[in-house]
Amino acid sequence: MSTITTRLENVKKLQAKRWENEDHWDTLNDLLVKELDEILLIEPENTSALINIGAIYSDMGENEKALEYLKTALDLGSKDKNLFVNLAIVLVYMEKHQEEYLEYLEEAEDKTEDPLTFKAYFDPQSR
Repeated sequence: MSTITTRLENVKKLQAKRWENEDHWDTLNDLLVKELDEILLIEPENTSALINIGAIYSDMGENEKALEYLKTALDLGSKDKNLFVNLAIVLVYMEKHQEEYLEYLEEAEDKTEDPLTFKAYFDPQSR
């Protein structure tokens, strides 16, 4: 197993722990971004890392930045279900037209989730 794969597995575990340690939310986000940035320095076209860093930036409310990373993963040809779900989440938070994000949700329906990626948090009450 490659060290990048191991690092992405660790990122996913750490990401899950954020919800249990909300008082350390910012610190954990900073650690996740730092680790994902380092992975992307080694493998700039690693779509799993791009999708995950996009999800983290979305969770931090930095939707423009999140969209950049997610669009890069899309341009690189990723077919990961979490990519399309995260794109839809970011567009909802950016208050884009419904057709724009529904298109990504429809696209996500027949896709499978990469075990190394995760979804951005979505709160339907926050709009």
